[in-house]
Amino acid sequence: MRRRFALSIILLAGLAGAAAARAADSLPGPIPAIVLRTIDGDTLLVRAHVWLDQEIVTRVRLAGIDAPEMHGQCPSERAAAQAARTYLSGLVRDGAVALTDIHQDKYGGRVVARAAVMGRDLSAAMLAADMARPYTGGKRRGWC
Repeated sequence: MRRRFALSIILLAGLAGAAAARAADSLPGPIPAIVLRTIDGDTLLVRAHVWLDQEIVTRVRLAGIDAPEMHGQCPSERAAAQAARTYLSGLVRDGAVALTDIHQDKYGGRVVARAAVMGRDLSAAMLAADMARPYTGGKRRGWC
């Protein structure tokens, strides 16, 4: 009986710890960041100020959009990718962005976030300029 009780306590503690860790998998923001480089039409390399004197450098994929790939399957995709990257670079030319709704992608390998410059949502701007498509997960459509 004591052993069963002890195992139950250990299990509950483990579940509580897992739930707390899971809750920390997303941040509402805003987190101030400086754009170091525009990778492509939906990804930025940023230096984010996360806490007091703590900064991290990471790639941030813009939430809700899919842009053509720089190493696309056909010349038209590669040209569209270059145009999308150039357009996004123009949107972030001053360097400062605010990151919100920050989380990992479905595979846990990339940071996905909403990013805004002076209140202007970058994903919405890319969609409005036809530089990207809406993306909510799942298989992406081709660009060729």
